[in-house]
Amino acid sequence: MEFPLYASFFAYLLLIAVIGASAYARTHDIEDYILGGRKLGSIVTALSVGASDMSGWLLLGLPGAVYLAGVSEIWIGIGLVCGAYASWRMASRRLRLYSQHANNSLTLPDYLENRFADPTRLLRVLAAVVILLFFIFYTAAGLVGGAILFESSFGLDYGTALAVGAFVIVSYTFIGGFLAVSWTDALQATLMLIALIVTPVLVVREVGGVSTMLEQANSLDQFSTSLFSGVTLTGIVSLLAWGLGYFGQPHILARFMAIESAGKLIVARRVAMSWMVLVLTGSVMTGLAGMVYFSQQQLNNPETVFIALSHALFNPWIAGIISAAILSAIMSTIDSQLLVSSSVISEDFYRVFVRPEAGKKELLIVSRVAVIVIALVAVFIAGDRGSRVLDLVSYAWAGFGASFGPVILFSLYWKQMTAIAAFAGMISGALTVVLWANLQGGFFDLYELLPGFLISSLAIALVTRCAPQHDQQVITAFDEILGKDVHA
Repeated sequence: MEFPLYASFFAYLLLIAVIGASAYARTHDIEDYILGGRKLGSIVTALSVGASDMSGWLLLGLPGAVYLAGVSEIWIGIGLVCGAYASWRMASRRLRLYSQHANNSLTLPDYLENRFADPTRLLRVLAAVVILLFFIFYTAAGLVGGAILFESSFGLDYGTALAVGAFVIVSYTFIGGFLAVSWTDALQATLMLIALIVTPVLVVREVGGVSTMLEQANSLDQFSTSLFSGVTLTGIVSLLAWGLGYFGQPHILARFMAIESAGKLIVARRVAMSWMVLVLTGSVMTGLAGMVYFSQQQLNNPETVFIALSHALFNPWIAGIISAAILSAIMSTIDSQLLVSSSVISEDFYRVFVRPEAGKKELLIVSRVAVIVIALVAVFIAGDRGSRVLDLVSYAWAGFGASFGPVILFSLYWKQMTAIAAFAGMISGALTVVLWANLQGGFFDLYELLPGFLISSLAIALVTRCAPQHDQQVITAFDEILGKDVHA
């Protein structure tokens, strides 16, 4: 029985390796490695945004939360859908245009420095430090998910599973860069969609229909199908606030910057939002299906509910593909995080402060080495077996959303904004998240992203009002890039 599972799983890994090799052949310089030469099509952009966004949380964290608490956890999904749609509508087009026209900015720190013509380079340094800090935790969360998968599917101990998962994910990211990441993300998004539709459908068929499954869930817990059970107003607001995080996620914003043209963003947005609604619905239904299916044998780790369902419902060949889908969800975020982090090291530290004269091949080498170094640090953090995927993801998501979200939005819509205002917004948002996350009780139970986002926005507004932009070149560039092109 184990051979089909191993065979189908490793066939998928082989396919990923082939994609990585193909991308390697098309990666000629640092711009190709970081943004794929800005040549992504609509479909690949849409699916890679979705896959790099959802991560292992979609197939591990969220189904596990629903398995424990019922459909009230769907408030996270509602918040994410609203936030994702808003980011596509408000940020994607303007960021695509501005990042290219602002001295062909390849990273967010690069964009911010060029957007505000910051001669001190402090804004670039702060942005780069924030990215590295929070991506370390975010990557660690993905590695925990990968270790859980290998541990549950193949019976490996946690340490070995962690090492194997890290090796698989780092390998093709190291080789193929942005194109490998984006192409594999598109494939992974497709696998995730199929798995999250098929699994709950099979459980529904087995128990006798949707109504029967809901009745059985209610018999186990009368509040399991209630949207408001077990959640307070603070809890609902906190879950909805997750949507604000989209405006500040570097690995998602990079896709907006890399699409071939701003005109292709309309199709990309429609595909991405359709995919997102379907997979979130499937994830919630998978958790509910697991609650019913395993009512007589409770799982030791709720986050393995999707893995357990795949092994119980499918023959080993299909179970191997499902395991690959779960690994896809994990890989699709980690690869993006590693790539963004390595680009920060090569572009925003090495090229700017260490060797300004570094050539394209040298920067490629630095980026690839950085992938390995960052992965090793994340592995060390993920070594704690008690780490929960959702907890780690929520902290990093809040950190990016609060520190970058308001800064990006204001930079795209307010031409009077200055580098000092961006600096104030970024540091106030990041510090609020760090401090708020360590406080408990009452008002402090609110998800740290919301106060962080609000305080960052307030800091930007106050500093800009007190000391608006006076550099006429910056103001003129804003008018030329967004005043004309956005409405073209």
